[in-house]
Amino acid sequence: MRVLAVDPGSKRIGLAVSDPSGTIANPLTILTHVARAVDAAAVAAIAAEQGAGLIVVGQSLDEDGRPNFEGRRAARFAEALRTQTSLPVVLWDEAFSTQDARAARLAMGVPRARRAGHLDDLAATILLQSYLDAHSRPE
Repeated sequence: MRVLAVDPGSKRIGLAVSDPSGTIANPLTILTHVARAVDAAAVAAIAAEQGAGLIVVGQSLDEDGRPNFEGRRAARFAEALRTQTSLPVVLWDEAFSTQDARAARLAMGVPRARRAGHLDDLAATILLQSYLDAHSRPE
């Protein structure tokens, strides 16, 4: 089953999608934030286009495991998304996905001039791979 991941932000929304077997995450696109309902409709449409069977929304948590400000915003986005699609929508801890995306660019040897820019789709990919790894079925 294909899974779509959403890394919601205040300016941009990163999207990633898994392969059909649901084992490998790949960056998909970055949407510009407009309004919660508009963004949710766009994500629902992309999920349908991609043939996703599940949508995972990244939620940031504080050190006690409770949603922080951004995490509460992600939960509201997930609720808006549930009104736009019949697909299951789950929240997943996005701990350090943006920092991990930054580190991945460094590890890949991307020159400093090309490292600047948006990491939203790469952060969504890291978030999705984390979810897929946690839910993989042992052989």
